[in-house]
This record gives sequence, structure tokens and C-alpha cells, in this order.
Amino acid sequence: MSDALSDTLTLAEFPPVSTADWDAVVLKDQKGIAPKSKLFYRADDLVGLEYLNSTPGEFPFTRGTRPENRWKIREVVHNTREAHAALDAGADEIRFVLGDQNVLEAIGKLPRCAVHFDTTGQASVEVLRALVEAAPQSLANIESGSIDYTPLPDFDQAARLLRALPIPRFRPIAIRACFQFSGMGATPVQQVAFALAEGAEIIAQLTARGFTADQAAQWIAFEFDAGSNYFLEIAKFRAARTLWARIVESFGPADARAGKMTVCAHTSYLTKTIYDPYVNVLRATTEAMAAAIGGADSIEVGAFDRTYREPDEASRRLARNTQLILRREAGLDRSVDAAGGSYYLETLTDSFAREAWALFQKVEAAGGFLKYSRAISDDIGRARAERELAVGARRIAIVGTNQYPNLDERMLPKIEREGIDARYARIFEQIRLRTERHAARTGQTPRFLLLEAGDVKMRKARSGFITNFFGCAGFEIRISGELTGDPDAVVLCSSDPEYAALAPRVIQELRAAGKATPVIVAGNPADSIEILKQAGVADFVHARSNAAEVLRAWQERLGVKD
Repeated sequence: MSDALSDTLTLAEFPPVSTADWDAVVLKDQKGIAPKSKLFYRADDLVGLEYLNSTPGEFPFTRGTRPENRWKIREVVHNTREAHAALDAGADEIRFVLGDQNVLEAIGKLPRCAVHFDTTGQASVEVLRALVEAAPQSLANIESGSIDYTPLPDFDQAARLLRALPIPRFRPIAIRACFQFSGMGATPVQQVAFALAEGAEIIAQLTARGFTADQAAQWIAFEFDAGSNYFLEIAKFRAARTLWARIVESFGPADARAGKMTVCAHTSYLTKTIYDPYVNVLRATTEAMAAAIGGADSIEVGAFDRTYREPDEASRRLARNTQLILRREAGLDRSVDAAGGSYYLETLTDSFAREAWALFQKVEAAGGFLKYSRAISDDIGRARAERELAVGARRIAIVGTNQYPNLDERMLPKIEREGIDARYARIFEQIRLRTERHAARTGQTPRFLLLEAGDVKMRKARSGFITNFFGCAGFEIRISGELTGDPDAVVLCSSDPEYAALAPRVIQELRAAGKATPVIVAGNPADSIEILKQAGVADFVHARSNAAEVLRAWQERLGVKD
């Protein structure tokens, strides 16, 4: 476009197009699919959103609590040697897993930085008490930090300890929703709503004991996980800040800045896998990106191999460098609230906030977090069951585990530890590890012959589908156009119309050779299923099959057991 032409054309010269007109065109082009399902959003969708004209650092902090986006890189360490190494290599703050190490001894050997203590139960009380009773010079190296201390069991004790805490920027109450709720299998909405309810309960209890809302709020930090749903996770952090600001506001603080939410984002453990573990690096990268764009104050990237062993220096370095690349090379810290103004993300933020607020109000209506806490595990349990069903049916894809598995991969010898957590992949990992244990015990892996026949396009498509399907169980897969070898099962890969003639012929050929090898049909040929069953077809595997159930059933049939 010439400069002269560009100077004369403006948006005002184009006639306005209504949302109804856009919807009609999109609906036609997408063959009846609703426009919103294809991320079709307009300025009309933002009407009524109150925070749109706010800036980063302004109430209600949807766009961030700071006018810049330099988040802190947090790293887990177990001793002062690891702490020094992490800080020297680019980490800004540490999460100290103390073990048997004395808290004052540990921090006394550190350079000045933010220190977060990873403790549970009574141990967190002891750490807080040690900080309260320490000489001021012993705490000089703690710039800021937190403890996963929960005051819920004893608010009177909490009040005494908090009054005596001598570290100004320290937040001793870390609501670790990433472990407490998400670790149980909570949805993103549940994670935020229950964390907010716990925070509101803490402020209510502390203000009832003489603290101001400003004081109570400044002692609380939140830790959320960053999951694999990229845009939803960006919206989650924005919505959480907005709602927390409103909650704190309801307690009447003297300064609106008391409602600034301090958030550490952890790349989700739920999304990580044992099989194809280097894919975890990619997952962690997108999760960290979502947290950075969402405005997290600090981010902790977990090592890719933590699902099956204690991370080594190389995997910890890779995790740390993930953030350094996002900051130094990708420049994500140069833009504050990069999601701001996106019709889709603004709408998604508002939708997430409304859902989380509705669940928060449900908890409040039941009498608050303490009274509702017994029901939380039931709520999360139902959500977890729904997700496990979706994973089992492969409606939720986990690359390398329930989709596109590496058929040659063997992870059993590499596993040093195996938890009982709620990771999404665990359903299929248990199935495949059962096959590996069977092979180690018997020297045999179930062999599936994929017999291609007939229509070229359909037989290739279905052999690819079946390779992917049964490969998730660690079965040995071989593709051929002939009935050869001595497989444990034969899968016919052809078009639906051809199965009626193909299946009886193959079954007859096997039986004539004295073999009872089961025959499976790849597909769901509705017009001939009954005929095929009568002919002896053992199973029908197709896109609507629940993969986890089918694979377990075939393991049982072929003698693969724990």
C-alpha cells in the first residue's frame, strides 16, 4: 500500500458489521458450529467488564500487581550447597526442603534472598517459632519468603506467633493450592475457589483476634499450579487476583493495596508423565509461559524426570534454564499483561472469575472454609473421576502416553520411585508398566498382528489408529498384508463394507491351522456387527472405545497380570 493511500484510508470508512451478521457468516463457513466454539469474539463481549480500564498495579489487580513483569525464578533445594548453586546459576529465590537441617543454620549460610520453607504440619509451626525466637542478625539474609504454615488448627497460637514475627516482608501463611487441592485432582476453578475460601477464613479469624485486614492479608501468599490448558491458565491467574482483591476489600482495609495477591506458580505435576518424559520439558515450558503472561510473582518449574526419580543436576538445570530462556531470550518480562485487550482472554477471565466466585459463595453459604472442608474432597473426587473417564477414553490427549506412544520405550528399569498421586497419565502408565512387568517375568510381550486388507485409504488409517491404540499398553505391534507368524491377537484393518467377507475368512484360516488366536475388528461396522460376532470376532475397537478399559480387558485375556 502506498503512503498516500495509507494516509487516506481509515477504519471509519468501513461500514460497521453487527455481531449477528458475523455470527451468520461464521456459522455458514463452519457448517453449523457455533461461533464461540471457534474462538470468535468481538468487542461486544467485553461490555460491562469493570476492570478493563485499570492498569497493572491498580485495583482490582486483574492486569497484575506490579507495573512491570519481572517474575522471580524459584528453585527447590535441599541444602545450602544446592541453594548457592541455584542462586549462582540464575535462580532469584529458593524453596528450602529442610529435612533434618536446622532452619537458622540453613539460612545463616545463604546469601541475601527470598527463602520459602517447605514443611508440613507441626514442622511448619516449629520453623515459624524458630524465626520468631531468632536474634535479628540471624535473619538478615531473609529478604522475604513464606512457610506453608496453616493457622487453621489453632488460630490463637497463630495470632501469638504472627504478632512476634520480626521479618517485615515475610508471608508465613502460604496457601499451597497446587498441592492441597490440585494435587488431589481439583479443576482449575476448584483450586482457585477453595484457596480463596481458605484465605477469607484466615482473614476473618485473624481480624476477630484483633488484627487489621491489612495485617492479615499481608501475611498470606498463594501457590497455584499452572496446567496444560494454556489460555485458561492465563485467565486463571488474572481472575484469582481480581477475586482476592474483592474479598480483601470486603474486610475494609485502610489501603486498597492490601488486596494485592502474592502468587507463586508451579508447573503442574498432574500433567507430567513417566513415559516419553522429555515431552514434560515442553509441557513445563507452555505452563511457565502461561504463568508469566498471567502475571505470577514467582514461578517454579519442576524437573522433567521427577515423576520417576530424584532429579539430578542436569534435569534441575534444564528446568531453571526454561525460565531463563523465557525471560532473557523470549523477553516475556518486557510486556505487562500481554493478554490484556484480547476479546477471548478478557471474556475467558470474566467467565473463570464468575465460576470460581459461584463456588466460593457456595463455600461461604455453608459457613465458610472450616465448615465446608469435609465436602471439598468429595467435590474434588467427582471432578477427578470425570477427568479420569475422559483420559481413559482419550478425549484428553497425553502425548506419548495415551496418544502417539513410543513403541520401543521401556521405562520399568528407570523407575526409582512411583507415587500414588492423581497425575492424569497414571491410568495408562499402570497399564503399560503391567505389560513391562509381565515381559520381565515371562520373557514375552503380547504380540498383535495388524492385518491390512482391501481399501488402501481405510486400511492405512485404521492400522495407524490401532498401532496408536494398542501401543499405549506396550504391546508388540506388527503390520502385514498377510496372515503370518504366531501372534497373540489379529486385528483386521479394512473398510466397514469389507469386514463381512474378510473376518470369517481369516477366522476360518486360523481355526483350520489349529489356532485359537482372537480376531479383532478395527472399527464399528454397525450394519454387520451381529454377523461378525456370530462369525467369531472377539472385539471391535474404534474411536468411541474406552481405551483404558479395552486395554485392561485384553491384558487380562492374554494373561498379563500384576
